[in-house]
Amino acid sequence: MKLHELKNTFNRQARKRVGRGDGSGNGRTAGRGDKGAGARAGAKRRPFFEGGQIPLIRRLPKRGFNNANHILFEVVNLDILGKNWEAGAESNRSTMGEKGLLGKEPLPLKVLSMGELTKAFKVTADKFSAQAKAKIEAAGGSVEQLMPTLEEKKAAKHAAHIAALHKKAALAAKADK
Repeated sequence: MKLHELKNTFNRQARKRVGRGDGSGNGRTAGRGDKGAGARAGAKRRPFFEGGQIPLIRRLPKRGFNNANHILFEVVNLDILGKNWEAGAESNRSTMGEKGLLGKEPLPLKVLSMGELTKAFKVTADKFSAQAKAKIEAAGGSVEQLMPTLEEKKAAKHAAHIAALHKKAALAAKADK
């Protein structure tokens, strides 16, 4: 075997040799057509360009709404808590994780009211549904919510606003002196 006898093991398409006379089939305009942006040097088309026609993404109807403030929760129901803990025990994120009740993503934990609860124990979570909170307390247990409620958020925002107004008034009074 000699070097000139070597052949490639897989097929490659031959390079298109353009501008080599009209007899080649790719002479004169070199397969680019007459005039326009595509005939010029450096012409590129963006992905999914449809030749000036209204693109598919603009022809399709827009549906739905994605709320930027939406929070995804890891959800646990009361019947699962009742099955996995004895009366008087403490249930929180770490103990639920040890028992394999939570997923791998670190999402905030919310307790929902599905199922009945007969045992009394302390539950600590980021959020509770109103019914779940009522059922836990009715069974003699206690609830500790880590995330602030909507009312607490509003009160904190209002307090910050009042503090900012007092600070602004104090600076104005100081500037007047």
